Amino acid sequence: METWYERLSALDSLFLELEDRSAHMHVGAVAIFDGPPPPYRDLLALIEARLQHVPRYRQRVMFVPLKQGRPVWVDETQFDLEYHVRHTALPAPGGEAELKKLVGRLFSQALDRDKPLWEMWLVEGLGESRFAIVSKTHHCMLDGVSGVDLATVLMDRHPDPSPPTAPAPWKPRKAPKAADLLVSSIKEQLSNPLRMAREALQPNSEAVKLLSEVFSGLRPFVEVVTMGRAPQSPLNVPIGPHRRFEMVEIPLAKVKAVRAAHGGTVNDVILATVAGALRSWLSARHGPAETDLRVLVPVSMRSRRARGTYGNQVSAVFCTLPLTEPDPVQRLRKVHGAMMTAMKSGSAVGAHALSRLGDFAPPQLLAQAARLQAVSRMFNLVVTNVPGPQFPLYLLGRKMLRCYPQVPLAAHQSVGIALLSYHGQIGAGLLGDADAARDLPALAQAMHSALDELHAAG
Repeated sequence: METWYERLSALDSLFLELEDRSAHMHVGAVAIFDGPPPPYRDLLALIEARLQHVPRYRQRVMFVPLKQGRPVWVDETQFDLEYHVRHTALPAPGGEAELKKLVGRLFSQALDRDKPLWEMWLVEGLGESRFAIVSKTHHCMLDGVSGVDLATVLMDRHPDPSPPTAPAPWKPRKAPKAADLLVSSIKEQLSNPLRMAREALQPNSEAVKLLSEVFSGLRPFVEVVTMGRAPQSPLNVPIGPHRRFEMVEIPLAKVKAVRAAHGGTVNDVILATVAGALRSWLSARHGPAETDLRVLVPVSMRSRRARGTYGNQVSAVFCTLPLTEPDPVQRLRKVHGAMMTAMKSGSAVGAHALSRLGDFAPPQLLAQAARLQAVSRMFNLVVTNVPGPQFPLYLLGRKMLRCYPQVPLAAHQSVGIALLSYHGQIGAGLLGDADAARDLPALAQAMHSALDELHAAG
């Protein structure tokens, strides 16, 4: 039988390298649904019927011996759906406080690298005739905006979908032997630079386009790198493996009202709200803010043609959060100006092109890049805002009420903020280190207060 494998991209491999005992590189979400929970077997049947649309969820990572190449995806020969889809219930009284405590514990646990890198939990006992779905997927599998993940294929636009079809036949393909993978990886390392050099001599080749992107974005990218370390902040301390999770619901209409009154974009208003919340939260802990912060804002580089494909096609821009600015409207204007400058600079395009160029680099450089990130700290925290559908979605006929995403914490990053707009609301998931962010609920409340302050200024 012929063997099959697929090489991880440089960026996907980097997410594996960044992971350690304290920094787990999975993304996640907490979705709350209306109605009684579906029977566990019905959920399994639905997932099994639709797994054919997300083949990566039946694949695991295979590492190259001696780290002489980027890891590869191979089919999992012992795939067990019930291992990945779990069933649990909240203790009484079963409110959101109990749900958040459970979610914090689930997000504290790293995914098993010997299996496909995802888990899903059906959570009963939420009260008020509701239930939750908690999902975890390793960052190396998706970028959050690719349009292809398990949640995407499970959800329906109508409350009365047809019953799940019989699952398509699936047979795992044979994985390569470790020795054969080592040989092929070394050959690939030797041939890649030569192949790129040959293509660079051909007009309109992919190599020429890639090099053009790199050089056009190199200057602004170098300017970002030369900014040096992010400012000192109480947010940036050693973290452990344990997490806390908070859920914040933000009315999209209020955000749009602020945008209409003061200009900017929805994302600008969100970042200004985060800036106001952090200013208030950190001031209560450590006194008035003495410096602004630098936030990393992920940017999708996936073209319309590439939607529905796998792997990370995501870059980032850096934006200053003006915590030292006391006026909420001026904070918004400063955020808008900083984001406009960052997006026009081309740094995101240059960084994305460099990450693609990394596909031709020796794998040892990825490990060095991961170690460099841990010690250099280019940013204080991550804030990601993903636009979602503005119509209701259903799981086995149950309407999804809200969804709160989760972004991982890198080394020395004690707080991360992820937002998802859905059906007129924005769900914000706040992830914090269990020790360094013990008062995370206060930050959640500060988010509401900061938006109210902006809205009142209109």
